[in-house]
Amino acid sequence: MQQDKTWGNRIFDFVNHGLLLLIGIVTVIPFIYILAVSFTSPHEVAKGGFILFPKEFSLAAYRYIFSTDTLIRSLGVSIYITVIGTLINLLFTSLMAYPLSRKYLRGRQPILLGVLFTMLFSGGMIPTYFVVKSLHLTDTLWSLMLPTAISAFNLIVLKNFFQAIPDELEDAAKIDGCNDVGVLFRIVLPLSMPAMATFSLFYAVAHWNSFFSAVIYINDSEKWPVQVWLREIVILAQSRIGDTSIEETEIQPLTIRMAVIVFSTIPIMLVYPFLQKHFAKGVMLGSVKG
Repeated sequence: MQQDKTWGNRIFDFVNHGLLLLIGIVTVIPFIYILAVSFTSPHEVAKGGFILFPKEFSLAAYRYIFSTDTLIRSLGVSIYITVIGTLINLLFTSLMAYPLSRKYLRGRQPILLGVLFTMLFSGGMIPTYFVVKSLHLTDTLWSLMLPTAISAFNLIVLKNFFQAIPDELEDAAKIDGCNDVGVLFRIVLPLSMPAMATFSLFYAVAHWNSFFSAVIYINDSEKWPVQVWLREIVILAQSRIGDTSIEETEIQPLTIRMAVIVFSTIPIMLVYPFLQKHFAKGVMLGSVKG
């Protein structure tokens, strides 16, 4: 039978719940504000003030960003980069993390030191560009996926996760005739689904939000991801509306920016609920154990 809580425990629970509720409200309000402004008429936005519920509902900002079919095409490019790029990330990271998690691997420590070194120092933007150009990857979608195929931080965490898997499972699989590749794909990866789901979310969000690499490596505008096009739409809206009075225009740069944020955020937010149950478990197992 559970003992009754003391007054000190009750006060602590009350204060703790109150602080968590306050933090939750502070976190959610900016998203509500962005969504509300994107659906608010330009005249109400021009008056200023804080908007949580639009008094004058308007779709002018969304009509503006969807006024051309290039946005839909760029959305397909972003989905392609996110899906294929995430698969490449998971494959390369797993193939490198698994052997580094085996203590009998020769030269394991120097390789790990080399991985850690890349977390502190990088080649820089210009040397990376010359490498991509020498491999003839410029103006191709591969330039947005292959240079970031492995994240050093994710590699170390996944290596620790693999290292926590009992060696007896690997020994039993090898007795049954599995080689190292079979052990990885038949034993280790099925047991690592929480970690793989977590890193899938990390890599997918990075690919979805990336636009700087496309600006550097992609010259063909038809291959631009959605983030680059949304950036161009915001710049164009500011240049066209900046010198126009409120009465002469149906849209405002602020509503355009908010609509762009909503449009670019919702797709990746729809993916998160399917991975959320694995998210905390994967991060904790991969970081605590090892």
